[in-house]
Amino acid sequence: MKIITFSLLLSCLSFLSMAQGEEVAVMEPINNLFNGMNKGDSALVHKAFRDDVTFATIGLDKEGNPRFRRGDLKSFLVAMGTPRTDVYSEPIWDVKIDIDGNMAQVWAKYAFYLNKDFHHCGVDAFQLFKGSDGWKIFQLSDTRQTEACNVPAAIQNQFK
Repeated sequence: MKIITFSLLLSCLSFLSMAQGEEVAVMEPINNLFNGMNKGDSALVHKAFRDDVTFATIGLDKEGNPRFRRGDLKSFLVAMGTPRTDVYSEPIWDVKIDIDGNMAQVWAKYAFYLNKDFHHCGVDAFQLFKGSDGWKIFQLSDTRQTEACNVPAAIQNQFK
């Protein structure tokens, strides 16, 4: 009985270790995206995405009405690669990762800072595909607001 219990325990630990390794791999393109945004490195940003990626942003217009906007990779890469003095930072927290075969979904709260100034917050929802070149983002949706953000103090302190 002890041998069976020990074998089951080892199997569970092995599975958990493999799952954690895959979660690290899923986060790699997301980390590349944020590092590239921070450095103004459009090549690093581009590495995170499939070329057929779609973008969607949900927020409010100036009158307070719900707004849905689509974006495209080319415009995003131009914005990220255009020389600038401003530093973009987008820390994330409460990250939830779900993986099923070659598809993954990552849901995370974020705050966007322009230099050290808070700009907006929301949720990032990434969908990723694992192909022969590894995990790549094929859909990125986000929400945006400027109030009721509840940014953790540890993150806020980084920008003081």
